[in-house]
Amino acid sequence: MSSTVLLDVRRLNKRFGGVVATDQVDLQIAQGEIHALIGPNGAGKTTLVAQLAGQVPSDSGSVHFDGTDITRMATHLRARRGLVRSFQITRLFKSMSVLDNLALAIQASLGQVFSAWRPVKQDVDLQDRAMAILVRLGLADKHHWRIEQLSHGEQRALEVGMALAGKPKLVLLDEPLAGMGLQESEAMTQLIDSLRRDFSVLLIEHDVEAVFRLADTVSVLVSGRIVASGKPADVRANPAVTAAYLGAAQ
Repeated sequence: MSSTVLLDVRRLNKRFGGVVATDQVDLQIAQGEIHALIGPNGAGKTTLVAQLAGQVPSDSGSVHFDGTDITRMATHLRARRGLVRSFQITRLFKSMSVLDNLALAIQASLGQVFSAWRPVKQDVDLQDRAMAILVRLGLADKHHWRIEQLSHGEQRALEVGMALAGKPKLVLLDEPLAGMGLQESEAMTQLIDSLRRDFSVLLIEHDVEAVFRLADTVSVLVSGRIVASGKPADVRANPAVTAAYLGAAQ
């Protein structure tokens, strides 16, 4: 894993009235790593991800991405620079095919607004790019299916594919295993594990065992503050983490 810092967050804060959502958050993500963010419900994880993606403005602090200050940058400009949030990037068009949904995501990432509804079969390069992603997702044989024909896990996988469509540098995955059975969860875990070859990943997930299996680095957020960050084994053994979050799981 490279030691070059791709995302550098310093003293990030967000309040909603009297509620402190994120409190002096420091977070560094290296190029080529899977960095997991865990914490109990209400810890501020969703707010932090929204701040990083540019969907929620920060009250103070800074966010640098790939050497550029993006603290006040709009969401779509962050995406163009390679910081992409999965599952909330685009909606799935359920009456359209799997391939067409992914092709639309690729077209959007290229800024091809006026050609977005052109049939995929008229653009061989676009079709090839979409199929290459579907192969990676394990959905190539279902490229002609409508979204509504896919299982929950397959729809989640396609949403990850939507994020990959723009060739990101960092993908923010917000609870990708939510609502999955054992088989689908294992398939998604393997997919996330494969991403480290080409992308950095910030993984927000409640499945602690999957987190410790996947992550190179784990950070723990409690009441808006990072209480521990480091190698999975060190974080698992941290008494503050055990008391605040893992508890009976140990």
